[in-house]
Amino acid sequence: MSQEVTNTPITSPPPPNPRFDRWKLFYRKMRKNRGAMIGGFFILFFIMTAIIGPFFTPYTPTETNYSVKLIGPSADHWFGTDHHGRDIFSRIIHGMGITLYIGFLSTFISAIVGTVLGIISGYYGKSTDAIIMRIMDVLLAFPGILLALAIVSVLGPNIQNVIIAVAIFSVPVFARIVRGSTLSVKKLEYIDAQKALGASDFRIIFKHIFPNITSPLIVQLTLSIATAILTASGLSFIGLGAQPPSPEWGAMLSDGRNYMFDAGHVAFFPGLMIVIVVLAFNLFGDGLRDALDPKMKN
Repeated sequence: MSQEVTNTPITSPPPPNPRFDRWKLFYRKMRKNRGAMIGGFFILFFIMTAIIGPFFTPYTPTETNYSVKLIGPSADHWFGTDHHGRDIFSRIIHGMGITLYIGFLSTFISAIVGTVLGIISGYYGKSTDAIIMRIMDVLLAFPGILLALAIVSVLGPNIQNVIIAVAIFSVPVFARIVRGSTLSVKKLEYIDAQKALGASDFRIIFKHIFPNITSPLIVQLTLSIATAILTASGLSFIGLGAQPPSPEWGAMLSDGRNYMFDAGHVAFFPGLMIVIVVLAFNLFGDGLRDALDPKMKN
């Protein structure tokens, strides 16, 4: 009696996804850095709070009530009230969106402009490189906060001009980093091969050079957000940034300096939030630098 044998096809496992493996390696490196994970958690928390927090605050940020002015933290006012009787907790939640908006937008503008200038300078070299880099050297000759102060003084004190000022003084940092990375990548053999095959400069720059210089760019982007927030808060503190009654943290800190001894909570909580946000971005940026550095061990 013959036995029928059926041949079942053997399916091979799907090939590994290189992109997925890179993300796994990146996450494993980030997870080893406890400070970076904490910083990333706080950044996500602040972003979510800035989006949905204003809908759940117990008071409006500009609501005044002089009968409860300068009272300390309590069940009704968790962070106390300021000299106008406004709830500090509600103002901090509303001001979180303003602070992050300034930090993110100014940094992204400076990153885009600096990246374009850096790639052009590094790729074309010669007189183009000399002209762009000398302009960047002039901007770098001024301390960042002083350059931003001068720009805002000319343009006028408001949030939009603060964003412009912070973006301008951050451009040279991105331009120099991108230029250095472009010079390194441009010397590789596959770039010469692309030129020999007749690839256009646009294709070489955006398909072959830019993807290979994103690691230092992402790290600098994260660290620059912290610098932008700190600079914007400093400008608001001296009256050249967000104007009253805006709940921007630097402006709130400025309001509280007159009550440091009588009602210290007015300045304490905005100052504490600035420190936490800046520290979170710095911790996360340091973790990104370690995770994206190919010289670091897995």
